[in-house]
Amino acid sequence: MSGLEHTHGDITHTHDAPAEGAGYLTEIDHIGLAVNDIEATTSWYEKMFGAKVAHQERIESDGVEEALIKVADSYLQILTPYADTSPLKKWMDRNGEGIHHVGYRVNSTEEVLEHCKSEGARVVDEHPRTGSRGTTVAFLHPKSSFGALIELVQE
Repeated sequence: MSGLEHTHGDITHTHDAPAEGAGYLTEIDHIGLAVNDIEATTSWYEKMFGAKVAHQERIESDGVEEALIKVADSYLQILTPYADTSPLKKWMDRNGEGIHHVGYRVNSTEEVLEHCKSEGARVVDEHPRTGSRGTTVAFLHPKSSFGALIELVQE
């Protein structure tokens, strides 16, 4: 399977080659916002901007609750930890509320992750895993990406 074709469930998706200069990143999938109170945050976004929650999910593997607000073709991912063992809880204990990470869409999480590792990037996930909305994701460590936690997202 090439980097421009991937299978999700029983469906194989084929993507056009990225625009010249775009490289592996095809779009911004989401901005992750870490908060203490997910309901207060989503209510604020609705009051201020008329934004509605498009998707909510508990992500057991990460110990977080998420609410996604659709913004054009991307999302604002509002996250709150529900378990003391959650990596997000540990991050919030150090940093408080705020922007936690940026998620970039890629055609093949596995291909891009392997490329980044071969180029010396430090990774959080050695192998792609299941993320919210049934996506395939992998994180790059902020110590090798100029302080930004990067999530690779394959739909």
